[in-house]
Amino acid sequence: MRRRRVAALFGPSGSGKSSLLRAGLTPALRRPGLPDPPPAAIRILTPGERPARTHASLLTPAQGRDADADTVVIVDQFEEVFTLCHDPAERARFIDLLLSARQPERRMRVLLAVRGDFYGRCAEHRGLADALRDANLLVGAMTSTELRHAVVKPATHAGLKVERALTARLVKDVADAPGGLPLLSHALLETWRRRRGKTLTLAGYEAAGCLDGAIAQSAERLYDGFTADQAVACRRILLRLIAPGDGTPDTRRPVDRAELPGAEAGDGTEVLEALAGARLITLDGDRVELAHEALITAWPRLRGWIEEDRERLRVHRGLTEAAHAWLELDRDPGALYRGSRLALAQDALGAAPHGELTDVERAFLDAGRAHAHRADAAIGWCSAPSPPPCASPSSPPASRSGSGTTRSAPNSWPSPGSWPRSPEPCWTPNPTSPHCSPSTPTAPARAAKPPPRCMPPPRYRCPSD
Repeated sequence: MRRRRVAALFGPSGSGKSSLLRAGLTPALRRPGLPDPPPAAIRILTPGERPARTHASLLTPAQGRDADADTVVIVDQFEEVFTLCHDPAERARFIDLLLSARQPERRMRVLLAVRGDFYGRCAEHRGLADALRDANLLVGAMTSTELRHAVVKPATHAGLKVERALTARLVKDVADAPGGLPLLSHALLETWRRRRGKTLTLAGYEAAGCLDGAIAQSAERLYDGFTADQAVACRRILLRLIAPGDGTPDTRRPVDRAELPGAEAGDGTEVLEALAGARLITLDGDRVELAHEALITAWPRLRGWIEEDRERLRVHRGLTEAAHAWLELDRDPGALYRGSRLALAQDALGAAPHGELTDVERAFLDAGRAHAHRADAAIGWCSAPSPPPCASPSSPPASRSGSGTTRSAPNSWPSPGSWPRSPEPCWTPNPTSPHCSPSTPTAPARAAKPPPRCMPPPRYRCPSD
């Protein structure tokens, strides 16, 4: 951080990046006695779906007492700019705002925490690739000694003891489970709840389900206690918090409470509070997200829900993003789904039960259907008439008058009301009708009067004319 104004921390999910930044770096920056002045401010954020619009105010330097003090911005879960932000222009604006910290006069320093499998994606932005070329750190697995300290020292600080047998078992289990630190955290919590006096025991750890089973056991026990309606709400809420991967692992997806239908009252509120109490999700103001991505793979029930609804989830995530864009454009009809996208969304979500779609999503889908119906009706209303079939040379077209038969006047037309309808659009444009498509010149002036708003086809000559 002293050497570079923009730097990045890379590591696998569950390797401890967030803990290193929040519990390690942040207190160290505030510690007195450092050679550099303390930061004017330390700001921690995660990108979300609209990072530039959401966090622009946080990417400006704070006014501190010391004119030489920098503002430190920590961007945790930076991979969200690729998994949640699907607008390339929005993503580029956000990255450009971060890279402005390279200018010393901006008095800012930026540190990114990035999941290791998104290292290559960072090269898509040339400026970001240049900035991180020699300003990145790879977070590897903890050693046995580091793991032992991570278990024992916090317990000692809290006045607790840890059985030696438990420490040895934890070190072994975590060493065999890459990215297992979130699982370790939850397993220790459940072991503490089963402690004997002030001692965390191996028996308590095994009763909690050990490293792999503790979080699944906690989630399943909570789910089993829900009523039928609460179980439905639980599934709906948790699937909202998932971004299905596209060639990458599934990730958590932070959302606003407003995106969780029914979360403000009744079963939704009770389920949210229960999930937060079990430390399966976190509630931060209006923001809701999974406590850690480890829940996605560690809880078989949730993993099954995701696999069962994977394609539908992808369609739903796209619908949510498009509906928000439509709303921001003041419900512009040009932002509505059309054609195959509308058909796909209709097939996947058109019959979704009440509460599965937000009011905005449902209004967006309804508006798309209504717009499509109006367009279909306009095409049908503006269909062109087909010319009458020609008579063969041996039996020319004729009309009867009294008892005699007279030949029709050459090049004349039947009355417009008798024209058969054709599925084709109008042959020629009518300046007053935006629905007609240009094709051929207008019919001769002596042709029959066309139907309202649409012009007739070009004059048709029968072979006998």
